[in-house]
Amino acid sequence: MQIYLPIAEVSVNLFLLLGLGGLVGLLSGLFGVGGGFIITPLLFFIGIPPTVAVATGANQVVASSVSGVLAQFRRKAVDVPMGMVLQAGGILGSGLGILVFNWLTRLGQVDLAVQLAYVVFLGGIGAMMLQESIRALRRANRPGAVRSRDQSRKLVHRLPFKMRFRTSGLYISVIPPFVIGMAVGVLAAVMGVGGGFIMVPAMIYLLGMPTKVVIGTSLFQILIVSAFTTLLHAITNQSVDVLLALLLIVGGVVGAQIGTRLGAKLKAEQLRILLALLVLAVALKLGLDLVLPPTELYSLQTGASR
Repeated sequence: MQIYLPIAEVSVNLFLLLGLGGLVGLLSGLFGVGGGFIITPLLFFIGIPPTVAVATGANQVVASSVSGVLAQFRRKAVDVPMGMVLQAGGILGSGLGILVFNWLTRLGQVDLAVQLAYVVFLGGIGAMMLQESIRALRRANRPGAVRSRDQSRKLVHRLPFKMRFRTSGLYISVIPPFVIGMAVGVLAAVMGVGGGFIMVPAMIYLLGMPTKVVIGTSLFQILIVSAFTTLLHAITNQSVDVLLALLLIVGGVVGAQIGTRLGAKLKAEQLRILLALLVLAVALKLGLDLVLPPTELYSLQTGASR
């Protein structure tokens, strides 16, 4: 069943879009990520213009995050004060990211820039996550594993402006989470991602938050920042396709509930390895698309730039 998307100006199969939304919702509940890092490239693959994919992908992340974070609140696995600090940095970063996105759009290089950003960020972060996850899995039962992680976080504990985060059991400076949130906000605006693929490992390995709290807190931050990013894209670029977003949201809400239940049954180290492999797979596919010759040398596409 083909439907026409008015803003993207392409026809896409209805059930394909519902399936993509369900997949992203599943990832949201399973890994604590908004899913934008996977939905935006998938929209590229089915022919959605990058400007529309980025803006609408951020919109879909909002819905997946709502469903996932409600489930995490019921489990009391959300550190609200930490989430507020991350959100403050995220909103500032999102505004800066929109300025960069609009500048690239005026230069006519936004499509290439977004795809290159995905390859670089997803490839690098996926490789680091996989390496660290394998190490964590190997030393899970060894004494001294926690001590080595504490050593890597000495700098965080020496910074000023400390605040107590009771749910996470931490007393650390607000500077690192604010900076992490700001970086995620920039990525949300430029790449249409929630930023969970960066924030989750940063919260675990840099801030030292327990994994059971990280997922819910990550979704809590992603929810607000993605909503703000979507609003800015709609106002400045008019590139949010409401029909496309609605279909992705319907699938995403259902998938997030399933992912939350599955995530509770897997070990933390297993979750990290699965997420790392998924990130690397997406980066590899995007990288191949950039270097391999296209099947059609010429194409006519309206509505790709706005």
